[in-house]
Amino acid sequence: MQRLYDFIRRHPTSVDSFWAVMLFGFSMLWAVQATMGTEPRIAAIPIVTLLCLVVALRRRAPQKMLLLAIMMGVAQLAFDVEVNPADWAMLVIIYTVAASDGPRWVSRVALVGGLAAAPLAQLRWPADKDGTVLPAIFFSIVMALPFALAWVLGDSMRTRRAYFAELEERAARLEKEREAQSKVAVAAERARIARELHDVVAHNVSVMVVQADGAAYVLDASPAQAKQALETISTTGRQALAEMRRLLGVLRTGEQAVSGEYVPQPDVEQIEDLVEQVRTAGLTVDFKVEGTPRPLPSGVELTAYRIVQEALTNTRKHGGPDAGASVRLVYFDDGLGLLVEDDGRGAAHELYEDGGADGQGHGLIGMRERVGMVGGTLDAGPRPGGGFRISALLPLKPAH
Repeated sequence: MQRLYDFIRRHPTSVDSFWAVMLFGFSMLWAVQATMGTEPRIAAIPIVTLLCLVVALRRRAPQKMLLLAIMMGVAQLAFDVEVNPADWAMLVIIYTVAASDGPRWVSRVALVGGLAAAPLAQLRWPADKDGTVLPAIFFSIVMALPFALAWVLGDSMRTRRAYFAELEERAARLEKEREAQSKVAVAAERARIARELHDVVAHNVSVMVVQADGAAYVLDASPAQAKQALETISTTGRQALAEMRRLLGVLRTGEQAVSGEYVPQPDVEQIEDLVEQVRTAGLTVDFKVEGTPRPLPSGVELTAYRIVQEALTNTRKHGGPDAGASVRLVYFDDGLGLLVEDDGRGAAHELYEDGGADGQGHGLIGMRERVGMVGGTLDAGPRPGGGFRISALLPLKPAH
């Protein structure tokens, strides 16, 4: 049954031609019976043939076949060819035109022609030979109903097909929107991971470089200090690898880190460990916490940690050999305040803005992006008298 249905859908003209041949056969039987004992009407043969052609080609050229059916109806009236089985073609073409996607005026012409066919047939071949009006009106209405029903059925099919086409278009549009949203989400995640990698690499590599330079300088004079510096390099390198594994693990769905679990994201409590690590690297840092510490949203804690990490990294890079820094964490009722200052000579301000004059500076840009993601504010710039200051306020709830 399914194969038959598929064949019908793939070969609509062949199916219509089959029914046209069947209709032509019944029409020829009518023509033979109708002309027995009377004068044959030669005009009936071409009219019947062309009406059957309307059925065969109705889906290939519906508008032309409608015009042909109208012409054949006029020819029937003119040559006195009475109503016959071939007139079913008029019902079929009215349904086809109403169901097709052609201009609406064509469908209306088909409806008007179908409704006018019954009264014209009653005037030409009255059912009541006495000429009574009421039977003629009754038969006209009864004969007009099939044409109206054929048009209504075709128009409803057209409306339904248009509705399903609109649903398919909407589904395709929603699919494209979902793909676009997925691409935006992927781009945002890549940007976040790029910021994380920048913070991890910039901080830990700068510590390792400073310790390596120090170890090389005191290797002969103080082997113990050189050994301590090398141990710091080893610890910092392992920490950097652990954080990089965590970041790369985000990119692998369902894949865990080497240890079997992902490393937790840094939080505010680890800032003290970060400061101690920087002190071990040779930078003097004063660290204070004001207010009552309490749990904060993970996004706020990660942002605070990365801001302090980037600020201290910049101090080591650009603050000079004898620079010192201070870190202040202030717990407010509605947020967390950060203040990181150094007393060094500071870097040129253009290295922090718009990617830097050489396009290399991304630290402050990353800070602003992080702070913006949690709805906070960031103020960064040179201090009066030398050095650099970074001040941030991170609210507990993002701004709308």
